[in-house]
Amino acid sequence: MQQVANLQSLLSGQDSTHAGNYFVSNYPPFSVWNEADVASATERLQRPGNPRTPLGLYIHLPFCRKRCDFCYFRVYTDKNHSEIEAYLDAVVSEASLLSEQGFLAGRTLDFIYIGGGTPSYLSGRQLTRLMKGLRAALPWDAPSEVAFECEPGTLSERKLKVILDFGVNRLSLGVENFDDDILAGNNRAHRSMEVYRAWEWVERVGFEQVNLDLIAGMIGETDAKWSRSVAETARLAPDAVTVYQMEIPFNTTIYREMREGGSTTAPVADWPTKRRWTREAFEALESKGYTVGSAYTAVRDSSKIRFVYRDQLWDGADMLALGVSAFGYLDGVHYQNQPHMQPYMDAVGSGQLPVSRALPITAQEAMIRQFVLKLKLGRLEAEPFRRRFGVDVTSRWADELSLFQEHGLLSFDKERIELTREGLLHVDRLLHAFFLPEHATIRYA
Repeated sequence: MQQVANLQSLLSGQDSTHAGNYFVSNYPPFSVWNEADVASATERLQRPGNPRTPLGLYIHLPFCRKRCDFCYFRVYTDKNHSEIEAYLDAVVSEASLLSEQGFLAGRTLDFIYIGGGTPSYLSGRQLTRLMKGLRAALPWDAPSEVAFECEPGTLSERKLKVILDFGVNRLSLGVENFDDDILAGNNRAHRSMEVYRAWEWVERVGFEQVNLDLIAGMIGETDAKWSRSVAETARLAPDAVTVYQMEIPFNTTIYREMREGGSTTAPVADWPTKRRWTREAFEALESKGYTVGSAYTAVRDSSKIRFVYRDQLWDGADMLALGVSAFGYLDGVHYQNQPHMQPYMDAVGSGQLPVSRALPITAQEAMIRQFVLKLKLGRLEAEPFRRRFGVDVTSRWADELSLFQEHGLLSFDKERIELTREGLLHVDRLLHAFFLPEHATIRYA
């Protein structure tokens, strides 16, 4: 009964945007990962991994032209050429250290995600040098997906050809908005003309998949401006569109300014407005033939477009971490690299894996992790959980699911759960209902 009461409180939660993480990207929460468990990650790397489990790689390139006011990632805007070169050397050295670990024995990389920061901030020469070093060090034979994040103003046609040549088949363009005042007001580095110029080059170079990111609820957003951004996105017709609802994590510039001003409410749209804008974006894209494939994405051709990094990671794949603050997952062990540049460089320079915190998880936590992440796809089959974990998820969470069903957020029976559009728009709030009690109310990150 207490759990149901907590759920009802969750459903009637605050509408204003307050500081803290909203987007659920992992489980258990990052706040319980710790230094005491670092050995669990380094020791797991020494032993063979399961060759039947897909193996991924995340590479963090933390350099940007500017730090967006809403950014919560580890980024640097003040590094000179020699410092960037030294970092790239360290990443290749870390890859060599990983290649010596038993966890990689007999395995090849199934998917690779190159994120940041702004990976496209690097020059074509730097990118080529980095990728040659990584390919020589790691089992980089023929991954099914190599995804690469870009900021429009850092691109050129020549650089895009370099990116294509080292195997990128999913290019993700961080547009966020088409209104120059909004881009400037959120300290975004690019402007709309750079988007249009980059789009011409992207189309000429020809990537297998191109994704375009939008953010609903940036500072200064209005109904008219949002509608125009959605219309421009539909006109460009990327293969996939990702729409995020604006959140204000604690390590953002916006939160610092809120704290200094004594405010607890962020200067951005409230949650009902952000959900409405996201709904409107999905409906507009659906009218152009797109299919909504998760709480955040719409794809132009669902028979061809895949996001391997997301789908395999959410289904329990292993993932190696490369670079400062990068996150990984090793057969039931979460880990994160050193979160600051110099400690990361020092560790790699001394021949040590740069792991800063970790968390070995139980079979129950692994089951919950997979359940909450896959629920973000909007539909979930119960049978894989019976086979893999011996758990009937629709029975285990019958009370929670029934309450969400009463509120029109999902429907379920013994075999499957399917979120409604409203449920998808609320999904990151709902997921905490499935956390273990000790994780349900603590700080997420």
